Amino acid sequence: MKFLISTIILIVLQGCRQKQQPIKITSMENKEAKNNPYYSRTDTTKLTISNEEWKKVLAPDLYAIAREAATERAFTGKYNDFDELGDYYCAVCGNHLFRSTSKFSSSCGWPSFFEADKEGVYYKRDQAYGMDRVEVLCKRCDSHLGHVFDDGPKPTGLRYCMNSVSLEFVGDSQK
Repeated sequence: MKFLISTIILIVLQGCRQKQQPIKITSMENKEAKNNPYYSRTDTTKLTISNEEWKKVLAPDLYAIAREAATERAFTGKYNDFDELGDYYCAVCGNHLFRSTSKFSSSCGWPSFFEADKEGVYYKRDQAYGMDRVEVLCKRCDSHLGHVFDDGPKPTGLRYCMNSVSLEFVGDSQK
């Protein structure tokens, strides 16, 4: 019984863990958008940009998470304890991903949402590290955003566990 409980605790603690070293991000400003010719909040054209090109355009921390599926440390992301009204976009390409009204406090250490923009994301099976998870990627630029789990609140029962660095927030007051 102790082994079973220990295993469950280990799985819960590893919930959103990925293969790269954790990265701490705190600034709210998306500086990359200014130097990124592919960034647009209105263009939904699918991008087919090489990782070599993305590496030239993106900051190292954003590149590591978005293009190499790294992760930021739990409880350190700029949107983990953030609750303003607005929209979340892909920090790499500007594609719309989430509305703040679907964000909730999951206590997992990463910003969590119960619903994504159906036109903004797609999913891929991730079996890294002996876990069977569902990776969430941006539909426009194929960047890694995080994972989705089936332990979220109603009405969907889903928990989109996202990396803050992969997101850009635009408040309703800024539109």
